[in-house]
Amino acid sequence: MSTWLGMLLLAAPALYAARMLALRRAWDRLPVPVLPPTAASSTASQGEPLRFSVIIAARNEADNLPLLLADLACQTLPAQQFEVLIVDDHSTDATATVAAAFKVPFALRVIQLAEVPGADTGKKAALQAALAQARAPWIVCTDADCRLHPDWLLSYAALQDEVGPEVRFVSGPVLLTGPETLLHSLSGLEFAGLVGTGAASIGADLPTMCNGANLAYRRDAFAAVAGFAGNEHLASGDDEFLMHKLHAAFPGSIRFLKHPAALVRTAGPPTLAALLRQRVRWASKWRHYRHSASQQLAVLVLLANLALAAGALALPWLPALAPWAATAWLLKLGADVWFLSPVLAFLERRRWLWWVPVLQLAYAPYALAVGLAGLRGGYVWKGRAVR
Repeated sequence: MSTWLGMLLLAAPALYAARMLALRRAWDRLPVPVLPPTAASSTASQGEPLRFSVIIAARNEADNLPLLLADLACQTLPAQQFEVLIVDDHSTDATATVAAAFKVPFALRVIQLAEVPGADTGKKAALQAALAQARAPWIVCTDADCRLHPDWLLSYAALQDEVGPEVRFVSGPVLLTGPETLLHSLSGLEFAGLVGTGAASIGADLPTMCNGANLAYRRDAFAAVAGFAGNEHLASGDDEFLMHKLHAAFPGSIRFLKHPAALVRTAGPPTLAALLRQRVRWASKWRHYRHSASQQLAVLVLLANLALAAGALALPWLPALAPWAATAWLLKLGADVWFLSPVLAFLERRRWLWWVPVLQLAYAPYALAVGLAGLRGGYVWKGRAVR
């Protein structure tokens, strides 16, 4: 009997390890675009066409916006080639005033969502309001609390120049920054795993996840799939649901921007409570997934972690399961380390590999609790109660 239970215990971790090995190969195969010399990029003439509309949905971001706008002002892509649209989502601070007063070399427009006829509240409504006024063929999205490399937009332009017109959506890398505390290291490691998994899944042409803090899409492709229609009632998911719709309508049209200059940095949640609120917000969209690759991956990750927890809990009553439980733990741990090693090297956070065993111990109860809270629905985000 212990053999059958042991094999059952080992099944999900074994399937998980096989999946991680496949994703590692997909990560390694991701192309890296070649950026043009910075000097050449700065010699653009006034007649060059507008390439990007950078859209930022902001709510109560008066403290963060000056830093982001300063980063955008330092972009090596000529200022004539991009515009920035900031949508103030009913802020209770001076977000709109700060944004409008900031001196920048590029075209900047500040939109008050409260003044847009018929507009709802929330990020999707803010993005829709900006899209209605955007003039460039490509939309690039980031968040108001992010920091950007000077070649951020140039890296998007380099990828755009290298690929054909069949590409309609580009996902970029995001890194959580903060003090080297236990909480930040574990949350940053978990987030790095999500970024790496999303990138590798795109490389395998089975896109599962991305992050709205760093992505781009063609404006006409957004219109072709009716944008957020079908999930506009959900506060979260402005990024992944759109990617899934575009992949379904235009197979092979999704890319990941694997370049260090494309990396967007954002501060990680400062407290455990803030971390849980953020993760519950993300988990709230899982029950609405209709994308089979995303559903299968989410179930596999959950089953693998539950198998580890079940093996540990069963040992006092079934000590014969010890070799099977140990094998399951080592199999999953090895797969995680093998997959995360190049991802963390890309993010310049290889030191986080030491935290993988700790995260593996904590992940099963953490993921189960967050998943259940997400299924229940309801959370508070930026002062709003969301259902």
